[in-house]
Amino acid sequence: MRLMIIGGLDGHISQAGKIALQRGAKVTHCEDIDQAIGALLNGKSADLAMVDVKQKIGDFIERLKTERIHMPVVACGVSTDARSAVKAIQEGAKEYIPLPPDAELIAAVLEAVTEENNSMIANDPSMKPIIALADKIAPSEATVMITGESGTGKEVMSRYLHNKSKRKSGPFIAVNCAAIPENLLESELFGHEKGAFTGASSRRIGKFEEAHMGTILLDEVSEMHPLLQAKFLRAIQEKEITRIGSNDSIKVDVRIIATSNRDLGASVQKGEFREDLYFRLNVVNIPLPPLRDRPSDIARLSQFFADKYAEANSIEKKIVSQAAIEKLQACAWRGNIRELENTMHRAILMSSEDEVEPDAIFIQSEGLSTSAPAQAPANAPDPAGVSSAGKTPQSPPVIQNQGSVESMIGRTIADVERDMIINTLDHCLGNRTHAANILGISIRTLRNKLNQYKEDGVDIPAASSN
Repeated sequence: MRLMIIGGLDGHISQAGKIALQRGAKVTHCEDIDQAIGALLNGKSADLAMVDVKQKIGDFIERLKTERIHMPVVACGVSTDARSAVKAIQEGAKEYIPLPPDAELIAAVLEAVTEENNSMIANDPSMKPIIALADKIAPSEATVMITGESGTGKEVMSRYLHNKSKRKSGPFIAVNCAAIPENLLESELFGHEKGAFTGASSRRIGKFEEAHMGTILLDEVSEMHPLLQAKFLRAIQEKEITRIGSNDSIKVDVRIIATSNRDLGASVQKGEFREDLYFRLNVVNIPLPPLRDRPSDIARLSQFFADKYAEANSIEKKIVSQAAIEKLQACAWRGNIRELENTMHRAILMSSEDEVEPDAIFIQSEGLSTSAPAQAPANAPDPAGVSSAGKTPQSPPVIQNQGSVESMIGRTIADVERDMIINTLDHCLGNRTHAANILGISIRTLRNKLNQYKEDGVDIPAASSN
């Protein structure tokens, strides 16, 4: 665990750092958010930031997003400063730690972050040979290719390999090749010098340098442009990189793990992926099965996500009922573990019984729920993002089965969107926050929609915080 402490913490900085060190964390201290961003851009990566509430936490989180730095932020401040604590959470901080620091509380936060990064639930018989293979090759220096459908847990497996390797005390750096624009990926991987291109206002250390003596994960490596593949291959072969705008080579010692949800062999045949790079990356292949082929893992995964989101939403934890588990196990899970996670997030918000009941389970990809509001087809535009301005209100046909796609034929997206929002809000007893979470939209978007419907004369469920 690498912890970055930002700010003075009202003189408690040394105490907080000492507690973290005693718990095995590597601690870096920065005076303010500018120094912290500078350190992060120059290779001082961290797994968690503890930031004084007197700092501009919202600005810091936005700058992390701009620089594509993924790191949870925890706010810290004197225990009586409730207003600052609420503001920090609203601006994106994951937690608030009151000062002076409590050893057990800091330990719990560090443990929670570590557990979330390292948790691996894999007891299904189909996973046993895969875990055995992972355990066998983890201590080696072999490059690993992890393949499987989207959402099967490829990054979790990558962290599992890292934490069982000889490099576990070094950094684990993940790069999503599909999420970074093509013209920025080279800079992200290899870094750049100041003035190397328009917008390069300062030197930036690339992910390869940042991962020195550790592991670098190249997520969805199949999305890398062929021209960049050649530079990447050289970095693997020569174990050195060159920052953009520099002529100096820099030696790097990293272990490489790559993932792909595509058939890379077919991509090689089509000329989309270099054959020599493919063989370099595919020294050991770990194929992850889809969730539908791991039925006995569904119960534990469901309970894990239910507990996680109950805690995140300050809701009392509940056991997932056997009837709900049976419903979950009957699903094909086209979105795999990621879809199950989202399903359990909604379920823990919707549940109204002592245990998570089947009616709280709405499996979006299959439309299995008969009590949930009508949903648009999976390949339709997100109705929450479609404006209904200029639409003439129409009387929709009577819906016999709200879970069926056929019931939506002849209706406008605006009508479906309106009914979905109103029905979900009604199901949540008027709780705007819960409804927005279930619908996957921001509370601001929900309020704007409700104001629009109110102007159109639609009855809106009364607001409630219960």
